[in-house]
Amino acid sequence: MHFTEEELREQVSKLEGWKLEPNMMVRKYMFSEYMKGIAFVDEVAAISEAFDHHPHITIDYKTVILRLSAKEESGLAALEFRQAHEFNEAFDKTR
Repeated sequence: MHFTEEELREQVSKLEGWKLEPNMMVRKYMFSEYMKGIAFVDEVAAISEAFDHHPHITIDYKTVILRLSAKEESGLAALEFRQAHEFNEAFDKTR
């Protein structure tokens, strides 16, 4: 299921910390320790493999930024929002 621009804004507003950028969703996760961020990235990798959809990951000391772009050419879909929700759950367990 693909979303209109209004539906995209509504869906992303339900996900803590995520923001829309052109053709992608972005979230910055902050950790108290470097290794907690690395453990989170390990969880992100496992989730991404399960979805067969992989975000762009930036690690900058205690900050991890995920950029989740559309798997389909027609834009962001329910898949990306489900995946972002799982990333948030992993963050809640890791921090």
